[in-house]
Amino acid sequence: MDASITSPRLFIQTSLHEGATVAASAAQAHHLGTVLRREPGGAVRLFNGADGEWSAQIATLRRDRCELTIGARLRPQAPEPDLWLAFALLKRDATDLVAEKATELGASALLPVLTARTVAARVNLERLAAIATAAAEQCERLTVPWIAPPVALPALLADWPAGRVLVVAVERRGAPPVRPPAGPAGLLPAGLLVGPEGGFTGAELDLLRRHAFVVPAGLGPRILRAETAAIVGLTLMGASAGI
Repeated sequence: MDASITSPRLFIQTSLHEGATVAASAAQAHHLGTVLRREPGGAVRLFNGADGEWSAQIATLRRDRCELTIGARLRPQAPEPDLWLAFALLKRDATDLVAEKATELGASALLPVLTARTVAARVNLERLAAIATAAAEQCERLTVPWIAPPVALPALLADWPAGRVLVVAVERRGAPPVRPPAGPAGLLPAGLLVGPEGGFTGAELDLLRRHAFVVPAGLGPRILRAETAAIVGLTLMGASAGI
């Protein structure tokens, strides 16, 4: 079996090109040496979200330090779906699950939202970034989603970019099924908004209806947990878009 297929993938925040030597983070060095039991000379794969994926070898490896020598490029950088996920903050484990699965399902940005029924007011962005990075390494995508600081729902809507549709998952409203919005030239830039446990309040639904870029959509006949709704919604939008 080709070693490049089974070698671990690392997200590196530096430029990648053949022959260069780059440093892994202390956490990556620990993971390679202590967890995976890799040694100098071992194969890894590198990506940075801009230059594609590259083969590399471990040049030096200590407990908290690792240098990698870059070899040939394995995959060029390719366009990825422009699909954002905005979601009401949940308790820590559920929020972690959303970040991991949204990354695996191809979300390009994660936007935590504070709503009237949000059960958590704060989030550890560094933790979410680490979870998203690990998920991107595992699922073989070439980018790591951008993670925004939490904002209140009115601020999210006020700052929503022009030209990007916001599909809002609603319950018991008779809305058509979730699908990615399309225009004459193909799929439009889009986002999916999933509310908290208990759903949006009446006032929040009224606020959402006042914005022309909002498209209500349903996730089926059952009432889903908020983290399940995020996963199902992204899956439906991604499948329809060929992601």
